[in-house]
Formats: sequence, C-alpha cells, structure tokens
Amino acid sequence: MTRLKSVGQVSVRVNDLNRAVQFYRDILELEFVWETNRMAFFMCGDVRLMLSVPEKPEFDHPGSVVYYTVDDVQEAYNELQLKGVEFHGTPHEIGKLGDITVYMAFFTDSEGNTVAIQEERPTE
Repeated sequence: MTRLKSVGQVSVRVNDLNRAVQFYRDILELEFVWETNRMAFFMCGDVRLMLSVPEKPEFDHPGSVVYYTVDDVQEAYNELQLKGVEFHGTPHEIGKLGDITVYMAFFTDSEGNTVAIQEERPTE
C-alpha cells in the first residue's frame, strides 16, 4: 500500500465565492492562484486550498476545520482582529506534544466555516 505523505489540497465549502475570495485573499492574505465560476484556489505553504460552491445539495455541509500554522498566534490574532475577524476566544494552550506546546485560536470565516490559527513552540 502507498503511504500518505502530506496534505496536497483541502476543499472548503462556500456559498458566496466572491465574498470568500475576498476573505481568504484580503483578510487571511493567502496566495491567490486562480478562479473559475464555482471554485477558487489558494496556496498556503505546500497545501492548495480550494474554495468551492457545492454542485449538489449533498455536498452543501460545513467542512472540516482547517488549521493554519503561524509563527506567533497572539500577533496573528491581533492582526486578524484589526481586520474585523471575530474569534470564538483568545489564543490559548491546547496541550503539549512531547517538547512542543500547541496554542490555538478559533474563528469563523465569511462562509460560516470554523477555522483556526495555531502556533507550536518549544515547551519551556
């Protein structure tokens, strides 16, 4: 069996593609790649993010949570708040993974999807 090595693309369901493109391009500042009439693509590191208007009702459901890694979760939180992003709470420690402590803050994107920013830093 071939082993899975990394995430290549994540699909996020949207209802208003123009509004979602503005949010991901202008607020989150992801690298815009291209757009069709029902989809838009961004790069986030090595992962491609596809914003997609559902083609059928069975595909119109909230998606998985996408966790964006940042260098400084508090700084990113502050910057996004200044741009109007409403968070569900402040950045907080989620837990420890060996010698790494994980901090996260959650918010809702323009389409109602839950999104998170996360920072992994060496445990002190």
